Amino acid sequence: MFIDTHTHLYSESFKEDRDEVIKRALDQSINQFVLPAIDSTYTKAMWDLKEQHPNLMHIMAGLHPTHVDPLSVSEELDHVKQQLEQENVCAIGEIGVDLYWDSSTKDLQQKAFAQQIRWAKEYDLPIAIHCRDAFDEVFEVLEQENNDKLRGVFHCFTGNLDHAKQAIAFNLKLGIGGVATFKNGKIDQFLKEIDLEHIVLETDAPYLAPKPFRGKRNESSYLIHIAEKLADIYQVPLSKIEEITTENAKKLFKLD
Repeated sequence: MFIDTHTHLYSESFKEDRDEVIKRALDQSINQFVLPAIDSTYTKAMWDLKEQHPNLMHIMAGLHPTHVDPLSVSEELDHVKQQLEQENVCAIGEIGVDLYWDSSTKDLQQKAFAQQIRWAKEYDLPIAIHCRDAFDEVFEVLEQENNDKLRGVFHCFTGNLDHAKQAIAFNLKLGIGGVATFKNGKIDQFLKEIDLEHIVLETDAPYLAPKPFRGKRNESSYLIHIAEKLADIYQVPLSKIEEITTENAKKLFKLD
């Protein structure tokens, strides 16, 4: 069994063929899916999908950094808190800092990130971190909020070896996805230096499809190509990647 620890299966991108997408994943022995939040406008779609597949889907609550808006951030954070109080969520995410699209909200993104980390520790939940062009800013917040309750996953990890070691020092797993299969992805050059106990698998579907589907819509069934790439990098059988990364994900998100 494989677990896709980060997939937006509730996305409009799957509106026409969501059932077929899920079936293709199940046919590849990918039968647990962790759904990261974006903002309140996606909440109903996430929980509708959970209701349809209660044993397959696991829900996060959180405010994505690119959706941190000065006009709505307070209301959105209230919505996250309400989810934490009323629903059975498995993590807070995806949260973090993204300076690729808009650096003008950096301070506000960091504040929202810090607040959601504090809630994660309060509710004993892992976090799923989104980081784009913002490693220094993310690590700055993690340093401020660090304690023995902090744990989670560095989603879509694209950093260097030093970044990886920093993330692991904060009790974070590395979420490895399609970038590991890219010729210019670079993480494949040092990943073997990171013990598999620190790795979980993800697709970030519908984004960042691995080779040989790069540039097309990503889906959870493609997780097998990421797992095969890791088996090649680590020079171990695919079954070893399956066993270790699945156990890592189960422990992190407290999945049955």
